[in-house]
Amino acid sequence: MKRREFITLLGGAAAWPLAAGAQQPGQLRRVGVLLGVPENDPETKSRVRAFQLGMRDAGWIDGRNVHIEYRYAGTDPEAIKKHIAELIPLAPDVILANSSPIVALLRSATKTIPIVFVVVNDPVGQGFIPNLAHPGGNVTGFSFIEPEIVGKWINLLSDVKPDLSRVALMYNPNTAAYYDSYLRSFKALPQQSRIAVDAAPVRSEAEVEQAVAEVARDGRGLIVAADPYIVSMRELILKSAEQHRALLLAPYRQFAVDGGLMSYGPDTADIFRRSSSYVDRILKGELPGNLPAQSPDKFELVFNLRRAKALGLSVPEPFLQLADQVLE
Repeated sequence: MKRREFITLLGGAAAWPLAAGAQQPGQLRRVGVLLGVPENDPETKSRVRAFQLGMRDAGWIDGRNVHIEYRYAGTDPEAIKKHIAELIPLAPDVILANSSPIVALLRSATKTIPIVFVVVNDPVGQGFIPNLAHPGGNVTGFSFIEPEIVGKWINLLSDVKPDLSRVALMYNPNTAAYYDSYLRSFKALPQQSRIAVDAAPVRSEAEVEQAVAEVARDGRGLIVAADPYIVSMRELILKSAEQHRALLLAPYRQFAVDGGLMSYGPDTADIFRRSSSYVDRILKGELPGNLPAQSPDKFELVFNLRRAKALGLSVPEPFLQLADQVLE
């Protein structure tokens, strides 16, 4: 979408000034929360609950001293634009933003309202902030996946299937284009694994089903990327993986809980809980540009032993002992 079109959509609302300390004493503060995941998804509910608990621990009670406006945009650009156009005229003191498409459009919409991104990949590479230590401007937040994790995903799959020679990384280039550079950087590593990695771009349900079928038929492992589109396709991906007996790893624990082989990635609920601390500090007058962007500090490995047995895998006991949770 062109910048001119987006400014027209907002009808000038993006230009409204807002300072973090402009509220009068005793006035109800306002926080916007714009999420790139479906409202009723278990992963979404876990994230929102963690954020709410973090806000409560910081002394912010919804309806008492703060009003939190939630919006669930998914990955549809038109829905994202619609919700941004609704939120900005409400003059929130800060907006918590989840997903790269949402952050990109918010940055174009306002240069004054503080934005805290959460569970967003490669914020520097995507141009959201100039660097992690000194974000500057009105944007800071909490990142999610770093390129180095690609190697860890591959090693985990090879631990349970030692003869694995290729894996495919599934993502939607429209919502997670940064995985192109992730794959390039991984392949350039001198210590790159003996396992080859292919890109498996998908943009529709039909392409998802076709990709899963092809990966399984070729005997490759399947890694689904940290991508809001992938979250929205979880049910279809898992159904296809079961049908075609695909070796599936995801960064989100819900994939393993719902029938995938394993998940390994940052604890998204923990990141949302931590994000409440920046919302709190901004509500108390700190500038977002002075708050360094943070990386995940809590990772978890969830392994679905039931799925492993269904796939005929013999899993070493030391591997199971490494898992944070084994589903039997």
